[in-house]
Formats: sequence, C-alpha cells, structure tokens
Amino acid sequence: MEAQIKTLTEKKLIGKYIDMSFIENKTFQLWNGFMPRRKEIKNTINSNLYSLEVFPVGHFDNFEPGNTFEKWAAVEVSNFDEIPSEMEILVIPNGLYATFIHKGPASEGHKTYHSIFVEWLPNSDYTIDERPHFAVMDEKYKKDDPNSEEEIWIPIKNKA
Repeated sequence: MEAQIKTLTEKKLIGKYIDMSFIENKTFQLWNGFMPRRKEIKNTINSNLYSLEVFPVGHFDNFEPGNTFEKWAAVEVSNFDEIPSEMEILVIPNGLYATFIHKGPASEGHKTYHSIFVEWLPNSDYTIDERPHFAVMDEKYKKDDPNSEEEIWIPIKNKA
C-alpha cells in the first residue's frame, strides 16, 4: 500500500449526513437521498463527490464496530451563501493527510481500508488525527466497475 502525504487546505462542503455505525451501514440510504438533490447546491467547485466520516474524538482508541459516527455525502463549494433546505455545511480544516488510491469496485473498498489501518498506519511515522476521513470520487469513479478509482484521505499527525 503506497501513500502520498499531502497538506490539505480547508474545504467547504454542503451535503447530507446520517448517524450510523460500521455494523449498521446506511451509506446506500444516505446517497439515495443526496444524489437526486445535489443539483440544488450552487457554487460547486467541480463535479467531485465527497463521502466523509466524522468520528467522535477517541473513536479509534478502543474501536468498536457498533459505535456511531456521522457519514456524509457532499460536494465542495466556494461559499455557504446558499444552502438548500434539509442540507448541512461541513468544513474540513487544514491538516496533514495520507492519501491512497482504491482501484476496483466500491464493494471491495473495505480491503483497501484494512490495508491502510492494519498494515500501512502501524508501520508509518503517523497516527490518526481527529479530523474528517473522506473519499473523493471524480470521473474515474464507476461504482462497481473493476476499473473504478477513488482517492481515500486519512487524517494523520506525527507519532508523539
């Protein structure tokens, strides 16, 4: 698993979120509610889609797959001047991220995440930081196509 270390500059997002856990995965429900309405969002910067997880502080300290977190479906915007009804704003703050490319069907994404958290992270000079985790889906994303690609961003900080 190869990582690129990048410094993210703040991003402004508008979208929808749902509380869920890894055991009770509601990702499909979330995206089904978001996609028909995404064109209502003005001031989008590009056509990229953002799938984000906002974990409570300490979520990974004693990881339990039943613990809840916010799962977001969103797009990046230049400002928050117009926010469609029933949508929320999210700011991803500046910070250091390890980025990875997941190649293959979205249904096999768990394999890439497993490699990141079980192999790459413990052997790196970094630990998880308390900022949103996210995946960026651009024109290379084709859901369950074996040639699909998405970029995974994991918030990191130097180990103490």
